[in-house]
Amino acid sequence: MPVQLYLLALAIFAMGTSEFMLAGLLPDLAADLDVSLGTAGLLTSAFAIGMVVGAPLMAALARNWPGRSSLLGFLALFLAAHVVGAIADGFVVLLVTRVVAALANAGFLAVALTTAAGLVPPDRKGRALAVLLSGTTIATIAGVPGGALLGSYLGWRATFWAVAILCVPAVLGLLRAIPVQRMDRPVLRGELAQLRRPRLIRVMLLGALVNAATFGTFTYLAPIVTAVAGLGTGWISVALVLFGLGSFAGVTAAGQLSDHRSGLVVAVGGPLLLLGWVSLALLADHPIVLLGLAFVQGALSFAVGSTLIARVLYEAAEAPTMAGSYATAALNVGAAAGPFIAGLTLTTRFAELGPVWVSSLLVVLALALASAGGLAVTERDPARAGG
Repeated sequence: MPVQLYLLALAIFAMGTSEFMLAGLLPDLAADLDVSLGTAGLLTSAFAIGMVVGAPLMAALARNWPGRSSLLGFLALFLAAHVVGAIADGFVVLLVTRVVAALANAGFLAVALTTAAGLVPPDRKGRALAVLLSGTTIATIAGVPGGALLGSYLGWRATFWAVAILCVPAVLGLLRAIPVQRMDRPVLRGELAQLRRPRLIRVMLLGALVNAATFGTFTYLAPIVTAVAGLGTGWISVALVLFGLGSFAGVTAAGQLSDHRSGLVVAVGGPLLLLGWVSLALLADHPIVLLGLAFVQGALSFAVGSTLIARVLYEAAEAPTMAGSYATAALNVGAAAGPFIAGLTLTTRFAELGPVWVSSLLVVLALALASAGGLAVTERDPARAGG
């Protein structure tokens, strides 16, 4: 794989750390800024909304810029948002920086996906995507726990500074490694018209559903570990790291298969993913089972999810400047909707296990949609697909 992919993955590692780090920082942040915990939680919602809105908006804005200029511009904006966030003296300013950071993150990821697809042969987009998403999975393994640890010793502002510093080598590397290239851009209306193709919409929905299931439970894994399994708070980090290790293994394995065997990954991994969520809902009170399934579900979720997102890039091949934004939107609609829906179940009779049942239901819907469209739909060459 080209070295440029790993530099892009480094930037995505920093962005993934930023996206998930607030889970361990909110209590101290709320106390420091003198707001309620619920108000502080709006920072997470603002970031998620910014990601969903930002993907197509930023991609459309930057489509006429050279790829390197777009990547460097978005990364510099992301870095600046974290510097301002680190010195913010009020909640409103911090909230604005989270929205700006999310827009920059969404724009960067959308352009990075398109850039990655152009750095490899046409039949290796899945492998390129696996390298990019490894940045996100490593963030869940090391970045998020490391950020929480740093925040506990030096305060939440130190974590914002750390994310900004992580962006510096990525900026310098991309400045040297990504050549300045200009390409003929298709008419935007024609690229947006690709969204009328049922096959593209179907794969985007599948990706969103699987990602919603993933983050629906991942977001609320902490109370499952403590309240259901009866483990101490120290085991929360263990469960999160195991999930992250599984996600890295899953996205790496899927990268070898998603280009030519995507239908197989979905056909085998989808039912196993459903079985895993149901098993977790039923057996989460057994600590060993819970920890084992944290790894397994991380692997299956990212294997199936990353395969579907790779197929979005294939299906949107005739929208070269917007394909990355379509994939990013599918990812982040799921990341925003899953935790929201799952959170509604916490006050029901399902309590802490409600999110796991929501994840199960979302995978059922994904399998039904895949079955209705034919699992083999993800195998066909999109260049020859009629929609």
